[in-house]
Amino acid sequence: NIFLRQEIDRMQRVITLVRITLTDLKLAIEGTIIMSENLRDALDNMFDARVPALWRKVSWESSTLGFWFTELLERNTQFSSWLFDGRPNTFWMTGFFNPQGFLTAMRQEVTRAHKGWALDGVTLHNEILKQMKEDITSPPAEGVYIYGLFLDGASWDRKNCRLAEPQPKVLFTMLPVVHMFAVNSTAPKDPKLYQCPTYKKPCRTDLTYITFILMKTVQSPDHWILRGVAALCDIK
Repeated sequence: NIFLRQEIDRMQRVITLVRITLTDLKLAIEGTIIMSENLRDALDNMFDARVPALWRKVSWESSTLGFWFTELLERNTQFSSWLFDGRPNTFWMTGFFNPQGFLTAMRQEVTRAHKGWALDGVTLHNEILKQMKEDITSPPAEGVYIYGLFLDGASWDRKNCRLAEPQPKVLFTMLPVVHMFAVNSTAPKDPKLYQCPTYKKPCRTDLTYITFILMKTVQSPDHWILRGVAALCDIK
């Protein structure tokens, strides 16, 4: 609930700024108020279908204004549904300002549910399911279901739940639902599994890195490391 409050606060700031900018822009075009530098920048960017710098500063990166506004609506829908209809069965990872905070909150929730567990000794774990988002009808007993991730550099064998070679001319493959949960262990992960890095955007930097997802593979994990395989929340 604390995480949801923080996300809604940030979302509210974005919506408020967009509303103020558009209202002021309308008045400036009519000649009621002076066209400031920020308003001129917003007008120029909107004409070119780009996100105004002022909006991008408090929100998220996007290649076009159309994609940005679509994401605004989708994020708002997820938060509204969570707020008024209760906790959803699955969570859209792309729709969070702070996905790392979401996973940390889940880890804290699991830790509190088990007497004697210490947060320092609890680590994230995951299982990639065969089902897509539409097939999920109930939440997991523990942890969370997340969706909306895309695989870059490889494809996904849904039948055997493992990595596969990419299909010709297919850049990204949508992953099924991922069950993220926490375990009371700090032991090293199974070296036979590929630790797939997950990023918010296609631009892979430490600023967009979220966490890693463990994936089954027939080949050595080094094979996929050399291919640069990663999971992306957004491919636009």
